[in-house]
Amino acid sequence: MPSATIKIFLVYGDPKRLRTAELSNWTGKAVAGPRSEFEQILKRGESNGSGIYLLTGIDPETGTAAVYIGEAECIRERIKNHLDRDYWNHVVFFVSKDENLTKAHIKYLEGRMIDQAREANRASVKNSQSSGARLPESDKEDMEIFLEKVHQLLPALGVEVLVPAITPAVGIERELLYSEIKGLKATGYLTPNGLVVLAGSQAVPQERTSAQQYPWIIDSRERLRAEGTLVHSGTHLTFTADKEFSSPSAAAAVIHGGTVNGLTNWWNKDGKTLKDLEST
Repeated sequence: MPSATIKIFLVYGDPKRLRTAELSNWTGKAVAGPRSEFEQILKRGESNGSGIYLLTGIDPETGTAAVYIGEAECIRERIKNHLDRDYWNHVVFFVSKDENLTKAHIKYLEGRMIDQAREANRASVKNSQSSGARLPESDKEDMEIFLEKVHQLLPALGVEVLVPAITPAVGIERELLYSEIKGLKATGYLTPNGLVVLAGSQAVPQERTSAQQYPWIIDSRERLRAEGTLVHSGTHLTFTADKEFSSPSAAAAVIHGGTVNGLTNWWNKDGKTLKDLEST
């Protein structure tokens, strides 16, 4: 993505409350806020326009992140239809300041974003089906540029559902890191969000006693097994796909089956631990 200047306006001075976001030299605009301020959000003039919106929250049935992506010719009226689901606790919507987004444009954007959210797999997408629309070549290119701007603004507004968990490194040489326990080896690399454990990495088959004190470790391993990312391979577990964790310690805990300091249990090819690397 090209460099960009983001202007975020905190309506009440609180970064968690109602806020708007714009990019220099872009006709789009984002409005975001928590459910507690949906009423104020929907009173804003921007919500009367056509655009795309994202509702995010925690699915009460699974306890995992959830998102609904929609389009509307009147954002205000459409969002009101979702208020019967009390787990939608945050909204972000995008409109065009020059009011040039047509029904076909927003349906195209909705379809692309639903597909990208499913591919990113950071949240359960609650749309029952994909949308989308066919556009002339020039319009399609314009909407891809609009979508690029959406990708730049969403993380700045605290929403990462479109961000691929494993992003390809373009022009960046990533330093591989290693962790080992009882002869089992794992490989990974640091990311802005934590650490990615690479497919083929190994983990212990049983949790240690320390895991009982921190149930999230057991829950994480069970979830990875349920989704097929961590499978039994003889005497150990193997990662079948790259998996991003929120920190080196979180990754190491799943691999080691118990609490562990990630700063001292990941090292580079020269044997320097993350702690050593951070102190240099």
